[in-house]
Amino acid sequence: MTDFEEYIRQSEPDKKEKGIIWQTAIGLQQVDGLKPSAYLIETAKQNIEGDITFDEVKSRIDAYYKTQFVRWVKDDNDRTEEADKVSARIAEILSEKTFSFSPTEYLNIHRRLFCGIYKFAGKIRDYNITKSEWVLNGETVLYASADNLKETLEYDFEQEKTFNYKGLSQQQIIEHIAHFTAYLWQIHIFGEGNTRTTAVFLIKYLRKLGFKDINNETFAKHSWYFRNALVRANYENIAQGIYRTEKYLVRFLSNILLGENNSLKNREMHIHFVEPVNAVELAFNNSGVGGGVNKHTPNILGVENTEMLGINENKLGVKLNKNQIKILGLIENNNKITIIKMAKLLSISETAIENNIKKLREKEILSRIGSDKTGYWEINNNL
Repeated sequence: MTDFEEYIRQSEPDKKEKGIIWQTAIGLQQVDGLKPSAYLIETAKQNIEGDITFDEVKSRIDAYYKTQFVRWVKDDNDRTEEADKVSARIAEILSEKTFSFSPTEYLNIHRRLFCGIYKFAGKIRDYNITKSEWVLNGETVLYASADNLKETLEYDFEQEKTFNYKGLSQQQIIEHIAHFTAYLWQIHIFGEGNTRTTAVFLIKYLRKLGFKDINNETFAKHSWYFRNALVRANYENIAQGIYRTEKYLVRFLSNILLGENNSLKNREMHIHFVEPVNAVELAFNNSGVGGGVNKHTPNILGVENTEMLGINENKLGVKLNKNQIKILGLIENNNKITIIKMAKLLSISETAIENNIKKLREKEILSRIGSDKTGYWEINNNL
């Protein structure tokens, strides 16, 4: 997400606004594990600079994917083309100052985003669906029946249209918006592309409600959290003591609308998540200068899988070794931990730590913010 930071942090207002829009559009592709091409990034920068229009961006992307070379090298499972085209379309829609709060607008956003990508773009699905969710340990949300999707959508819109926000506190407003958004998404009126459509619609709706200073960076960096929060808001298994909750969606919206800094970690939404003890410093302090983890250290330092870290290896398309997982576990507990400390805690060499960190950074799972001396580690929690 650093491709547009120079525009967002330092540029004049017009370039800053476009930088935020593009960062959001590209970040939302993480919802489906998609990553746009370098060509799209460079084309987007030309748009931010004012050298080309959104129409020209879309034309260039279309032309790029019509070339014989691209068709030849593209794998059947490669969805980069979808990521590029949908990113450009989201950016265009978010740049527009028009909006109508209606089911027709919702359907139209989906049609504009996925025209030429999905045959059913803008159309209500006529079949029932289930989707295996990582955050539900493979279970699915119960989506609305195909028999009454149109009526359900219209009902939710009518309820929201007549709702009176007057007299509500900011917290109550956010809780209500979370409730409406969760219900809208649960309908899952399209075969695919529901979350991206809902996100774009929500951003436009929030502007209509008067929220001008929306922190879209939260959407850009935590779009997968947004989807998982919607899942948890619509799933319950009372027999297993699991209840639907909108608290994660409220946290997300509070960061966007109130500028709060709530922690947004996917692993905390997993239905089998257990809050770990912060054991890193305890382990280091108890271990001695040359020691490792002692018998009094909680088992959190023995992390053996990525589920505790909120990293979906299937979505990422790679496998991590045990040391890489353990390194991420240490950083999750203390993002300022040094390589020296990690080496001592894991009883491996500093070179081994450095090599594994290099691989994690190459895979875009881990990044370093700031200098080696005063900076900190950041795990990509969108994975």
